[in-house]
Amino acid sequence: MPIRISRPAPGRRFYLVGLALAGVVTSHSLWAEEALPPPVQAIANQGVEIHGSFAAPSGMRGFGASIQGREMAIYLTPDGEHAIVGTLMDSEGTDLTEPQLDQHVRAPLETQTWQALEESHWIQDGEPDAPRVIYTFTDANCPYCQQFWDQSRPWVEAGEVQLRHIMVGILQADSPGKAAALLGADDPSSALYAHSEDGEKIQASAQPREIEEQAYTNNQLFEELGLYATPTSAFQREDESGTIRIDRVQGVPDQERLEEMMGGALK
Repeated sequence: MPIRISRPAPGRRFYLVGLALAGVVTSHSLWAEEALPPPVQAIANQGVEIHGSFAAPSGMRGFGASIQGREMAIYLTPDGEHAIVGTLMDSEGTDLTEPQLDQHVRAPLETQTWQALEESHWIQDGEPDAPRVIYTFTDANCPYCQQFWDQSRPWVEAGEVQLRHIMVGILQADSPGKAAALLGADDPSSALYAHSEDGEKIQASAQPREIEEQAYTNNQLFEELGLYATPTSAFQREDESGTIRIDRVQGVPDQERLEEMMGGALK
């Protein structure tokens, strides 16, 4: 479960374009209660996940699918006897498959990705009612995570952004132990604040099995999403159609990208 503890007031004072982080999140088939046509079922039996169906030209029926992070479209012939995997083009050379993949594969995977991030083990950094939430994979030994922490302070301290640090241990031998120590602290948010803001660096220490499992499952999620560097941050954005999508930033963002992540420049 998430650790929802507010940061103390200072002094009292993830070519992406709409893809889920990597599309590797285990998903529940939308067809669990509906029988797939036999040729499509034969493909699903090979480990392909079917996400949704759509109308296709010439009497065909399309299915959005994915396997191991790779998207695909399956086209069922009008007689229902054969399935074709590939890209459908019209006489003008227009790719008719790409928009369907975006709607029927990427969007559902993004929803599942966001849910997986919500259900991970994170430490809250910012006000509980901040209008913008950003998930960021953080390693206690990562200097770039520290840099991103510093960059984000104006928005966090203004109450505009809540960062949710998904603690992972990937960089050094003691990184898993440090992640567990932060997650297992009496006040995880204050411990992370002290580590990142006050220079009171956390030390790896033995933690109850449940806490060590939290750090381990965070590492698993990091790997399942196909990530390889910290910090990697994920946030929601609205596309031109008004649909909420997920975007990500890997590493330390430049100023323009930072402001985009944070929802705009501070006034």
